[in-house]
Amino acid sequence: MKKGQSLFEVVIAIGVIGIIIAGVVSLAASSIRNSTFSRNNSLATRYAQEAIEWMRGERDADWVTFYNRATVAGNMYCLDSLSWAKARPCNAGEYIAGTILTRRVIFTPVPTLEVEAEVTVLWADSQGIHK
Repeated sequence: MKKGQSLFEVVIAIGVIGIIIAGVVSLAASSIRNSTFSRNNSLATRYAQEAIEWMRGERDADWVTFYNRATVAGNMYCLDSLSWAKARPCNAGEYIAGTILTRRVIFTPVPTLEVEAEVTVLWADSQGIHK
């Protein structure tokens, strides 16, 4: 009697090994995707907070100028850098330097000479647009 593996057993073994490898690769890809999302989410939070603090400083330094900038028509600004000189409406592909993030602020005047500012940081990846 001969000992050894039949062709059927070899095919089954290769199939099982293939399924295991596909599972490991899928798990690794999912882990990398989640890690990248978490990193971008953390950066977005930091850049939004940075813009809020900058606007508070601008508001406290010169309220009249800040109010005039906030209440003009088209009151959405792209703040890829924190400077009024570079503040303008956002165009496609305008990112914060070295990132895939776009930072926008929308001003809404409210009664009694107040201004509401909404800061949004957006990015797009293979899963869609996030903010």
